[in-house]
Parts: sequence; structure tokens; C-alpha cells
Amino acid sequence: MEIIPAIDIIEGRCVRLVQGKFDQQTVFSDNPVEVAVEWEREGARRLHVVDLDGARTGRPCNVKVLQEIARSVSIPIQVGGGIRALETARRVLRTGVDRVIIGTSAALDTETAQQMFGELEDAAVLGVDALNGYVAVRGWQARTEERAIDFARRMQGYGARRIIFTDISRDGMLTGVNVFAVERMLQAVDIPLIASGGVGSIEDIKRLIAIQIDNLEGVILGKALYTGAVSLAEAISAVAERV
Repeated sequence: MEIIPAIDIIEGRCVRLVQGKFDQQTVFSDNPVEVAVEWEREGARRLHVVDLDGARTGRPCNVKVLQEIARSVSIPIQVGGGIRALETARRVLRTGVDRVIIGTSAALDTETAQQMFGELEDAAVLGVDALNGYVAVRGWQARTEERAIDFARRMQGYGARRIIFTDISRDGMLTGVNVFAVERMLQAVDIPLIASGGVGSIEDIKRLIAIQIDNLEGVILGKALYTGAVSLAEAISAVAERV
């Protein structure tokens, strides 16, 4: 299972939000590139980067920062935020990242979802962002009437090859992963899944490892890393001990 540090960007700065609320943000660094380099130095094998300005506006806003991060590290990067058209996805991939995350566009436009997953294949990751069990869109500012599990199954049918599953109510709260929801989602699909949202201690990592379902591929760590609640080395060691 991969331990994946998150780098969330607003106006070129590395921040963390609480439950996706833009009016509840903490700035952790004015230089996301330095943050990316540090996570790689500490042992990260992949980075999860979110353009929060892009998620809110519907188009990537921090492309230059993405390019600088991609040039500065040697590990793969997955990027989300405002990627709602096939040409936009192609443009973001040209920055040097290896995966783009498709969420809102897939939830709201079946044809776009089919195009993206069909052409981009492994380079496209389905973002399933759940609010009270339903799919949230547009930077988590709106909710659909489709259940997250039904959405994930539908997108798998359209060719999605990987999922990032986020429980919004837990994101940035350090209150613990919704292990029950993660387990249900893992059982509902056959493709690899990366869990996100709520990690607040090393015990949360161990609870995910204990699920022992083969398609659990990784977990994204955000606020827990930035506040020191969990160290990257500690999280990586916890996974290595269970292998």
C-alpha cells in the first residue's frame, strides 16, 4: 500500500482546508515545490497534487506550479482540480505529471467520462468524492443525487481503471478514516482504490492495512503530515511491517 503525501494549492501556496471549505484554510508553505522535494526526500514514492483554484473555477489555475513540481522531483505525480475536458487533461499531462484525476466532469457528463477513460486509460483516475454517501462536485461545493458506490460502479463500466475515494466529512478533520465506507467501496469495485480523508494518527494507517482487501492500493495523507500528527517515515514503516 502506497503512502501518498498531498499538496493542495491555492494561489500558488500549499494549504489545507477543512472538509473542502475554502473559508477554512491554513497555509503551510508559500513554496509547494519545496514541499514536494521534501516529501520525496523523506521517502514518498508518489505525490497527490490538487489545484484547489481549479476545482473551484472549473479550469486549472496553477499549471506553472505543476510544471515546476514535475521538473523538481523524480517520482510520479497525480493531479486533480478543474480537469473537466479531454483537452484540459491532455494539457495537464504535458506538464510532466503521470495521472490526472477526473471527478466533476465524469459525474455530470457521461460522454466526457467515456472519452477520458477511453483515451487516457491508466493516466486517468476517477475521483469519487462522497458527502453523506452521495457524489460531490465542483470542488465539493455541490452534491449530486447519485450514490458514491453507484457512481464508482458506473464509471468502472465506462473504463475507469483506478479510484481515489474521499470521505469529505473526514477530510482535514484528523478524526479518523471512515474505514467502513472504504471497505464498502473496495467491495463494490474490482479496480485499485486509493483512500483519502481523515487520517489523524498512525492507527488509522494500521486500520486500513487491516482491511486486507487486495485492491486497496494506497492512502493519501494531508493535514496529518503537515501538523506532525503522523510522520511520513512512520507511515511508510507501518506499511512495510505488514508486507
